[in-house]
Amino acid sequence: MKAELLNVSTGKVKPFNLSDGIFSLEPRKDILNRVVRWQLAKKQQGSHSVKTRSEGSYSKAKIYRQKGTGGARHGDRNAPIFRKGGVYKGPKPRDHSHDLNKKFRKLGLKHALSSKISTGKIVFIEDLKSNFEKTKDLVKIFDLYGWRNLLIIDDQENARNLSRFTKRLANRDVLSVNGINVYDILRKEHLVITSAALKQLEEKLQ
Repeated sequence: MKAELLNVSTGKVKPFNLSDGIFSLEPRKDILNRVVRWQLAKKQQGSHSVKTRSEGSYSKAKIYRQKGTGGARHGDRNAPIFRKGGVYKGPKPRDHSHDLNKKFRKLGLKHALSSKISTGKIVFIEDLKSNFEKTKDLVKIFDLYGWRNLLIIDDQENARNLSRFTKRLANRDVLSVNGINVYDILRKEHLVITSAALKQLEEKLQ
């Protein structure tokens, strides 16, 4: 697959070839949906909790005698039928995560990348060196190319340096190749991948 490599300093581009097995797939929504649900389930806190009738603060004694009152039979005031009583089968702290094998997660990444490139929202650049002094220097580059909402994929060292600047910017994030994931790819409008990151990415997904 043909693509162009951009030099952000000069604005010049040069052609190069991409791996068809990663960037030329027909995107499938069901695969992307499964991987995103797996990611979000892992992030879900699962700390919601209610009290059962055994955990209530009322007395555990029977509220009145069994027979002869003309009322219904009841035990203690913690029963779910009473106001402020315990909750029957309410939520308790639990782990919401579920399994998804590595092969399927890798396939999800390929489909996410293919989805972005099919809409023309991936930009391949030679590098984005962090030798600027202020965040506004980086913003000038983003504004020059119209990158308002983007995710930058770079190698480990450069991604760490760039994140010091992008953490103060809204809708502009940086990830290393090791941290790349389907959810972050899909939720950003543009995906910017450096040549160093692309090489690592192709090795990872082959």
